[in-house]
Amino acid sequence: MVQALLVSFGSVALAELGDKTQILALLLAIRFRRPWPIFWGILSSSILNHAVSAWLGGALSSLIDRHSLDVMTGFAFIAIGLWMLKPDDDPELTEERLRLGVFGSAFVLFTVAELGDKTQFATILLGARFHDFPMVTLGSTLGMMVANTPVLWLGARFAERLPVRPIHIASTLLFIALGGWTLAGAAGLA
Repeated sequence: MVQALLVSFGSVALAELGDKTQILALLLAIRFRRPWPIFWGILSSSILNHAVSAWLGGALSSLIDRHSLDVMTGFAFIAIGLWMLKPDDDPELTEERLRLGVFGSAFVLFTVAELGDKTQFATILLGARFHDFPMVTLGSTLGMMVANTPVLWLGARFAERLPVRPIHIASTLLFIALGGWTLAGAAGLA
């Protein structure tokens, strides 16, 4: 239970640093200069996205035998780790999306930006790995918020100082280690 929470939190927080949604948080903060509605939009979107992703991972784990699932999950974690080395493109802020108000814009843009994102796939895999929907959802949502919340208040000055490349390399190593740990467990070594 605690392990699912901590691994989910750490994985998503680290994977989110320098990610397109963190850049999106920065762009929203610069555009609207109202961090609280953006915060609540990001939180609402994250809870929805990570709950669905953790549930999906758990559901998939009940359809596939444990050994096969561990092998697939291990290789998928390694693939996400390698994917972390590819920088994200900047998200677009269109006037049509911004007509939703500050909260609505943050909610919609974050929900769309997370579809097919590394952190969404990571949450699906964490849900499959740990079979603990509440802790994976809570951990991954907290990880998302810890990574994005400072950007809302510290803005461009903070984002420019982030050592993005070392963060991506650390994320790569974390996900490859999770993949190795999962594969070792599938082989009976862990």
